[in-house]
Amino acid sequence: MSSVLDQQRSAPPAGTGRPVPPRRRACLFALPEVRWALAALVLFLLALPVYLWDGPVWLWGVLLAATYVTGGWEPGWAGLKALKDKTLDVDLLMIVAALGAAAIGQVLDGALLIVIFATSGALEAVATARTADSVRGLLDLAPTTATRLLPDGTEETVETGRLSVGDTIMVRPGGRIGADGEVVDGASDVDQATITGEPLPVAKQPGDQVFAGTVNGTGALRVRVERDPSDSTIARIVKMVGEASETKAPTQLFIEKIEQRYSIGMVIATVAVFGVPLAFGDTLSAALLRAMTFMIVASPCAVVLSTMPPLLSSIANAGRRGVLVKSAVVMERLGGIDTVALDKTGTLTEGTPRVTDLRPLPGSGLGEDALLALAASAEHPSEHPLARAVVTAARERGLPLDDAEDFTSAPGQGVTATVDGRTVSVGAPARLLDGDAPRAVVAELEEAGRTAVVVMRDQEPVGVLGIADRLRPDAAATVAALARLTGRLPVLLTGDNERAAKHLAAEVGITDVRAHLLPQDKVAAVKEWEAQGRKVLVVGDGVNDAPALGAAHSGIAMGKAGSDLALETADAVVVRDELTAVPSIVQLSRTARRLVIQNLAVAGTFIAVLVAWDLIGTLPLPLGVAGHEGSTVIVGLNGLRLLREAAWPRLAEGTA
Repeated sequence: MSSVLDQQRSAPPAGTGRPVPPRRRACLFALPEVRWALAALVLFLLALPVYLWDGPVWLWGVLLAATYVTGGWEPGWAGLKALKDKTLDVDLLMIVAALGAAAIGQVLDGALLIVIFATSGALEAVATARTADSVRGLLDLAPTTATRLLPDGTEETVETGRLSVGDTIMVRPGGRIGADGEVVDGASDVDQATITGEPLPVAKQPGDQVFAGTVNGTGALRVRVERDPSDSTIARIVKMVGEASETKAPTQLFIEKIEQRYSIGMVIATVAVFGVPLAFGDTLSAALLRAMTFMIVASPCAVVLSTMPPLLSSIANAGRRGVLVKSAVVMERLGGIDTVALDKTGTLTEGTPRVTDLRPLPGSGLGEDALLALAASAEHPSEHPLARAVVTAARERGLPLDDAEDFTSAPGQGVTATVDGRTVSVGAPARLLDGDAPRAVVAELEEAGRTAVVVMRDQEPVGVLGIADRLRPDAAATVAALARLTGRLPVLLTGDNERAAKHLAAEVGITDVRAHLLPQDKVAAVKEWEAQGRKVLVVGDGVNDAPALGAAHSGIAMGKAGSDLALETADAVVVRDELTAVPSIVQLSRTARRLVIQNLAVAGTFIAVLVAWDLIGTLPLPLGVAGHEGSTVIVGLNGLRLLREAAWPRLAEGTA
């Protein structure tokens, strides 16, 4: 694991000019932990029926021996190397316990223990590798070269890492902006969803700020570099994701401390159980039998199964419902959240602009369908997202579209075309010449959180279209369910404008709205809450949400519209894009946590009773094995209850 994280942290920041390797998703079977765990599992499954049906000893013996080797050699070797640093970890203890079980005939029990630990290590390795791969992929968002303008008016292509504050770069239509800066000449629409999460391109003109890695529209821009490329917003996102990964280390360190103490205690106790009776005259065989019995009954097999079956069963159950939870640790953490922060675009909304209002103006002589058909005919040649929304709405109504001639497009203003011999313009409200009636309609739509688009025919306004990102149908119910779970209403964190954000928040019942946020602003909000002792769940979908997803106690990404980085940085992904899955997975996690506590109580009781019996009296080995295996079966079956269909909380039933 450490090697993967080291690769992640050593990746060059965006815009440094150093060659960025093409993005590669790590092959699942390229990880040695996965290969060895799979081999151990296959061998165990092959040996199991032969062993249970009294098959040839040499056959199941060879298969189980191979299971021990494939699943146990790597943690065993790592544990032996750790001994050089005077560290005894639980992985080595499990190998010793498994070998001890085999030494007294419990070969199958030891093999099962080996398989459990090998599988757990493989899951952790896969999650870490995918996160590192996604961070490297983020570097591809920033271009490696830029066109720099020289004082004599000529151009040169340079690596973005060689740009300096004060340089002027040319960004042509469709190109990615090479550095954070200010527009000094030109006008265009810039898609900056990767940074701010805004669903629509933003009109840029002289004096406006632009970000490295964002995509220029149809106009040419001259941009003065105002920030070193190594300190660009996109580079900061990479840095923040890396820092967020490190903030989870203390939890792992705490677990390692517990494992260390248990390991040392069990080794000391086993040696004492063997040595003390022997020193007082007990026979070697009797002392060895008592010590081996102690090793079996004190073995943490039931403790291990106390945690993994409930968590892995809940992961499997969630997977059937389209929720990918990346590890058992994540599943456990989700149940501890007490504050929820939701992104707007692509999370509470569908992430795609749609026509919501059709307002023909009095005297235009047009109905709703005629107004929409007229606007769509003019917009049809355009690639702008608003234009696509208009054309899509017309097609959904089955409206015929006329051919558009003499088509022109002005960034930030709109389009003009000749349709059926008449000049039709579709664009921003600022293009209205006069008239209180159309202005009143525009104001009404904008007050409702819509983007107003004016339709003009022969220089006269004939109607106004309202366009908005449609709210998910289950958004309000999800907000209410999360409020019941945590005891407080979720908070809305968005890079969108405040008016649109507040309007949407009011529709779903959210009262705390924070708008105009950049990625670092979202991270700051999360850290502010966590400084107050809260455990924050962030739900988002874009690259701009990734740092907050990583910095939070837990992060969930919406999979349909989610960026690769958000999907990989998040702890869980809602693959089917059903927002109601968020409170359901939180509730399922809480159920799993309760079962873990129940299992630990059962396992602890069995171990305490059997160990006391072995130390105080004479515990027969068969009874010790039966008690040990019995507790293992009990906690295992208890955890597997979460595989049932009924275990998934359903919002409609109020269980979430």
